[in-house]
Amino acid sequence: MTKRKPLSTVVADSLREKISSGELQPGIQLPTEAELGAQYDVSRTVVREAVARLRSEGLVVPHQGRGMFVNEAPVPRTFSIPDEALRTLPETIALLELRLSVEVEAAGLCAERRTEAEADNIRALMEQVDARHDDPSAIQIHYDYDFHLAIAKATRNEFIYAFLAYLRPIIVPRFQLGHVVATDVKEVYYARIHAEHRAIVDAIGKQDGRAARRAMRAHLANSLERVRALALAAGIDATDVDQQAAAAALFAELKRPPRAEG
Repeated sequence: MTKRKPLSTVVADSLREKISSGELQPGIQLPTEAELGAQYDVSRTVVREAVARLRSEGLVVPHQGRGMFVNEAPVPRTFSIPDEALRTLPETIALLELRLSVEVEAAGLCAERRTEAEADNIRALMEQVDARHDDPSAIQIHYDYDFHLAIAKATRNEFIYAFLAYLRPIIVPRFQLGHVVATDVKEVYYARIHAEHRAIVDAIGKQDGRAARRAMRAHLANSLERVRALALAAGIDATDVDQQAAAAALFAELKRPPRAEG
């Protein structure tokens, strides 16, 4: 079953299309909140959220005391991920593929460029994150994202760090670890992830860019493999219950030794 878009997204999409098509010309004033609410049969809160989204995109601008107007200046297209995205297994898989392509190189650059203080900080952060062993039902699947951000920051490439930092508030709250890790294999799962993290950190400590890239690729590829397997087991349109049942059967493989990286 396809999830319905939030009402604020529906309204924002409609207004965006009217601006793009020229129905709402540059410089024209938007209808009032009350008028938009009546037009779309939604509350003023929904209208405010929709207009705020358009404002953040630079499509509309406020004129003090007069209201909101369509921006007269051309607005360059920017990369964005819709709020309703990344809530299901297929979008989570797409995200992991994107992260893998960026973070493999980030790990190598980090190893080659990091300071001793940064290497120490990355190791300390890994130990802190990996020591928690939280209940999978109460933690997000990307619980180690701060560890990955610390690696990105030490690349000395502001665009890599800014891109991954941009993704953080979008992806971290979306998907609970409990959807992909059964409670009875929790400890084994955390031990596996710690081993993968440690391989990355050790390579960074040795300033071995090739090994760091290889270890990061193994870490994210293993995560991608696990989530892809869950998608196949549970089905694209599976409910949370379906996904958790599939996870319980699927993650018995965690009791086997980790896959060796070639």
